[in-house]
Amino acid sequence: MAPYATGTDTPHTIDPGATTDTNGSEITVLASTRAVVEDRLSAATIIISTSTGKITSIFHSVLPASSFPAGTPYTDYSPHVLLPGLVDAHVHLNEPGRTEWEGFWTGTRAAAFGGVTTVVDMPLNAIPPTTTVAGLKEKIAAAQGQCWVDVGFYGGIVPGNVHELKPLVRGGVRGFKGFMIDSGVEEFPAVSSADIAAVFEELADEPTTVMFHAEMIPPISASVGDDVQFSLPPLVPSGPLDRYQTFLDSRPSSFETYAILEILSLAHLAPKLPLHIVHLSAIEAIPMIRQARAKGVKITTETCFHYLSLAAEQIQEGDTRHKCCPPIREQANQDGLWQELLNTGDSIIKTVVSDHSPCTPNLKLLPAHVPGAESGLKTGCSSDQGKGDFFSAWGGVSSVGLGISILWTEAMRRSLPADETLRNIALWCSVNTAKQVGLEHQKGALKVGLDGDVAVFDDEAEFEVQSNAMLFRNKCSPYQGKILKGVVRDTWLRGRLIHSREAGFSEKTGPVGRMLLEPRTKAL
Repeated sequence: MAPYATGTDTPHTIDPGATTDTNGSEITVLASTRAVVEDRLSAATIIISTSTGKITSIFHSVLPASSFPAGTPYTDYSPHVLLPGLVDAHVHLNEPGRTEWEGFWTGTRAAAFGGVTTVVDMPLNAIPPTTTVAGLKEKIAAAQGQCWVDVGFYGGIVPGNVHELKPLVRGGVRGFKGFMIDSGVEEFPAVSSADIAAVFEELADEPTTVMFHAEMIPPISASVGDDVQFSLPPLVPSGPLDRYQTFLDSRPSSFETYAILEILSLAHLAPKLPLHIVHLSAIEAIPMIRQARAKGVKITTETCFHYLSLAAEQIQEGDTRHKCCPPIREQANQDGLWQELLNTGDSIIKTVVSDHSPCTPNLKLLPAHVPGAESGLKTGCSSDQGKGDFFSAWGGVSSVGLGISILWTEAMRRSLPADETLRNIALWCSVNTAKQVGLEHQKGALKVGLDGDVAVFDDEAEFEVQSNAMLFRNKCSPYQGKILKGVVRDTWLRGRLIHSREAGFSEKTGPVGRMLLEPRTKAL
């Protein structure tokens, strides 16, 4: 037996839930002429322990099956690309409470379909939200036995829950999120500047990250200070409510820049505490964040697949599948986000996530001509009442499990270098997202000692987004009908094949995802 065939000198705790049915083999072997290993695209053979689910050895060549004991599970995926399993650090699974919108079973299957091996669940729109330890326990109970990928949880920041924050850190939440504007659900109200100051002081020395939905209505009258949360925007819409431009006019980039300035003005209260802006949309915010980072403020941002691939000019009247907050902005704004993202040495945008925020189709108020529309009277309304209204429709884009294909499609449309793009996708969607949530010691890279999470990516194939590619609960997405390039052929979680494009899900093993509740030991 070759000395590299069975493992590593590094001891690992054996996880009984990680063992696989491999006919008694101690290892599983994956190989390809192309793999992203340590920011390098090269041939690789990856050896994963079947007892721990950890990567025990990596070789920068394709070793033949004969190098391993007879019966060793071995797959040579050449010429497809072995990528680290994606870590989607922004997903709304909504269970319990709004499970009809999304749940752990459907949401994590959708993730696995697209090579995502870890998702981190947002503290809303579940009922109860994850703003208390009791709420976290309800989340954990609801997730038991339902997760096809590994799942972490965020805690929520709302007025009056400061006393819950440290216990939630000890409970293993991966960070905290607060809204600076109405969240859309009454159980998760926005925080004021005074609330934020109290949170910063409470968490100043904790190993966590505080994140914000950064939109605020700037002062437009005599209102000052925190009262601007409640000041009214202009009361006369700029156009018809089913026209996307009318909605875009109502959420200008100044909403984002004003909120970010408010956060930066308070950052001195907790200089060691990492801060993070979720789903950055407006490029106008980039210079102020860069300037703050240059002054030592620990602040990062993420953007989303939809901001990098969809543009306001292309959104048809009434197609509320595109409604989200902050909004999808113009093509020039999208180009600016890409320009910043590709500045990998100094970009303030470190991660790309889905912000998968689904709802039932009736809440999208889709008119009949839009794919995914429901006729019928489930909402108690007539079949045409309010349809296509961007202001009344629920906001959120469904895309979990489609992200790598969305990014690849857009990168190829922009004629970006293929090899560099593969390395960047691993950086944006695996390495950096794992760091953001304190999981870099387990997830995010093909590296000895980390979990054997692998996405097998066919960069030449393409597919049309229809129901068979939208495994989330409600088949309502602006990507429906689009042709996407790049297909995840197989998804491996801790050395287990959990999904294959050809064979489907591994019903024999079932949902083997774990809940990632080990408390963080350090922040970013």
